[in-house]
Amino acid sequence: MQEFAAIPLGSPIPDLPHAVSCSLPTMAAVRGYEEKDPAVVSQLQTGYPRFVLHPFAKRLGAELSKRHKLEGRKLWLTSSRRMASALLGHLKAGPAASKAALFAKDGAHGVVHDDTPEITLRAKHYLQHIGGYLSSREAEDILAAMGAGPQPGTEELFPGNAAAEVIVHLKPIFAGTRTADLLLANSGMNAIHAAFSAVNNLQAPKGRTAWVQLGWLYLDTIAILKKFTATPDDYIYVPDILDMAAIERLFEERGDRIAGVMAEVPTNPLMESTDVAALAALCRRHGVKLVLDPSVASAFSVDCLPHADLVVTSLTKYTGNEGDVIAGLVAVNPEGTDASFLRQGAAAIVESPYKRDLSRLAAQICNTTAVLGRINESTPKVHEFLASHPGVRSTFWAHSPKSRANYAKLERTPGSTGGMISFTLTGSLETFYDKLRLPKGPSFGMRTTLICPFMFLAHYDMVTTDDGRAALLANGLDPDLLRLCVGTEPVDDIIAALSEALA
Repeated sequence: MQEFAAIPLGSPIPDLPHAVSCSLPTMAAVRGYEEKDPAVVSQLQTGYPRFVLHPFAKRLGAELSKRHKLEGRKLWLTSSRRMASALLGHLKAGPAASKAALFAKDGAHGVVHDDTPEITLRAKHYLQHIGGYLSSREAEDILAAMGAGPQPGTEELFPGNAAAEVIVHLKPIFAGTRTADLLLANSGMNAIHAAFSAVNNLQAPKGRTAWVQLGWLYLDTIAILKKFTATPDDYIYVPDILDMAAIERLFEERGDRIAGVMAEVPTNPLMESTDVAALAALCRRHGVKLVLDPSVASAFSVDCLPHADLVVTSLTKYTGNEGDVIAGLVAVNPEGTDASFLRQGAAAIVESPYKRDLSRLAAQICNTTAVLGRINESTPKVHEFLASHPGVRSTFWAHSPKSRANYAKLERTPGSTGGMISFTLTGSLETFYDKLRLPKGPSFGMRTTLICPFMFLAHYDMVTTDDGRAALLANGLDPDLLRLCVGTEPVDDIIAALSEALA
């Protein structure tokens, strides 16, 4: 059990300057994190970059505010000038934003506005949903250039053309694509937003403005579909992704109004996979664009592109497997109808990764196959342990019987499941979680095993109300569901830690 020493509250996971996760070792810490309790938040050294402002970004924001006399106003630093303009447009479309303005100083771009709760939350959510924050590495570099921070620390970076290196490793898993078909993004959510926008720009002139959310998806994907569709009626949620008859009826009734379908393969966190081939045929028949997201298991594990118009995926997961870089990808199916329009549309919107983030990703991507091989070897053993333990009520993974056949049609090799297992307990969540010695925090798909009480982190507003919990249960989601992603540590140590906490 030496493999899993306790990680103090707020410490980065892994212990690197640009780590994408942080330790939330108790349920009290999880609640404090969600409720912005100063006793918890003050101890966060980092966090998932789209939710927690990195210390380098905070420091840069404070320095720029001081230098340019922005006291009393809120400064958001964005990934590019274009993103700053998009944020400004979003704020101007809302209330009380007349004094919002672009900021461009010292190599940084962003938006400043009066620091009111309403506009601040509107800006925060926009940047979170579409991946618009300034990279922590770029913030670090700007601080150093300004003489306001130290030179960046040593880390392994790819020495050559990083973008070309990443594409070299991606092309074999997206057969038939050219370099122009593989659009690198600064995050998985930015890739999703770019794909969503490209489809909208193609379909809206045809009177197609509705989107189908197939199954319960990741929270920011849901937010994009709800907030950025034209009207509330244009958001269509289909809870049962295995009921193809119901999906067919929906298409018969509204197919001429549907722009696209967004689906995860498998879904996060219930790990269900729809019949992708049947869904793709249905979409083609009705002129609907299909966007598939294989992030949960990795695009290295499942082959979605032949069925999709666009594949979107987080390269933070499994590819940035050391856990200290975020990136994403839009892959365009070159054989798809309207491929040229979608390629150009997504390329015009996607935010490219910062150069040093891309170099860091390029240094890690060569390890993806080996890392996934180790994870795929361990995951069935961990699942077997959990599924057979009396303290575990239910488990969900890529090979769950309910949709295993659908997943098997897509997996590149038998057993390429990825590392995610969701499960619920027969006993107390708090007792188990607080006792468990595995690393505990957001994100997944790194060499480090990671577990979190997923519904508390993704939908805290729902798990803390009776109506919200009822809504979750109605969608097959236990509010106390745990999401585990198996890492590359010895599998016996992972199982031993789980066993200890379940005892």
